[in-house]
Amino acid sequence: MNTNTIKLNPRQISIIVLTIATAVIHLFLAAIFPPMRLLFILNGVGFLALLVGYFLPQLSNYRNLINWALIAFAAVTVVGYFVVNGIKPDPLGWITKLIEIALIILLWLDRRK
Repeated sequence: MNTNTIKLNPRQISIIVLTIATAVIHLFLAAIFPPMRLLFILNGVGFLALLVGYFLPQLSNYRNLINWALIAFAAVTVVGYFVVNGIKPDPLGWITKLIEIALIILLWLDRRK
């Protein structure tokens, strides 16, 4: 019997959890904030698609490129938030940005040579 198992280290598990968290938050926001629905949906789906690509064995040759794409995607999301909202009190927004910054740091540390 041939079993293919993926071994994940704690950093990679954290990357999965943080990416899913920010994706779910953006999809939730799409449901409650119609003016930006499409943008939130694209953001949530984009995070999930890049996450799948990051760990999919068939795309292992592109993992470094996907890593940088996910870092850039999260960074653009953080910057975009402040461009649209400025710096005003918004607990969910700030929590989401902290998640994305932590994700960027973990992805940076998880770079593959």
